Amino acid sequence: MFTISDVTLVRNARKILSVEQLSIPTDQLTVVLGHNGSGKSTLMSLLAGQQTADSGTVKLHEHVISELGAKELAKKIAFLPQNLPASAGMTVRELVRLGRFPWRGALGRWRQDDSAIVDEAIAKTGMMEFANTLVDDLSGGERQRAWVAMLLAQQSPVLILDEPTSALDIQHQYQLLSLLAELNQQHQCGIIVILHDLNLALRYATHIVALREGSIAFSGPVSTLHDEQRLSELYQTPIKLMDHPDSQGTDTINKVAVVCA
Repeated sequence: MFTISDVTLVRNARKILSVEQLSIPTDQLTVVLGHNGSGKSTLMSLLAGQQTADSGTVKLHEHVISELGAKELAKKIAFLPQNLPASAGMTVRELVRLGRFPWRGALGRWRQDDSAIVDEAIAKTGMMEFANTLVDDLSGGERQRAWVAMLLAQQSPVLILDEPTSALDIQHQYQLLSLLAELNQQHQCGIIVILHDLNLALRYATHIVALREGSIAFSGPVSTLHDEQRLSELYQTPIKLMDHPDSQGTDTINKVAVVCA
């Protein structure tokens, strides 16, 4: 469980984030929602230990994030930023091997089980056929899977991804979220991900955090989204919810959001 208490972050005299109290489970697929500039990426950066709040505390279980060393933090949290680092000249396997950095032995030596862990991460993301392919030669969806494989090789119990679907077409957006849902449900990876697509959130999330103007608008189970007034206020535009046609005859009613512009 992440717990955030009395956190503020100010930049250029503007309050970017202000959170009195927030808990985020680390055993679910949590989607972070909100308009542009609402503080989503700042929140993710604080959770991942990439920056420190001006005041307040961010904890993972009982560990204060800002007090953890780089390798110790990487063993607990794997983070994928919105702007991916350069991977020019690297194959998928070479990229995924980078995830083993926190676990290297003395003098950074490669351990016997490192190769097996890398192969397992590549296989889980369905990238084995591309293992020796240059990352730059992959499609957008394949490239995102390669980076997720690198996160898995890190063997951190929590994966944090900042807008991983932003440059993907619809097909690859759903493929990536299906993969993240599978990792959460079948491999017990906690997932925290920023999305802009409300329908992706309705379909795949089990927990929701919504921000507005740097503050928490609401949070809770995905059923929290099943409220047209709440969604319309969050996005400042009329939104209607309908039952997904494929949910008929099932115990779980899936919702589809429609913007009424």
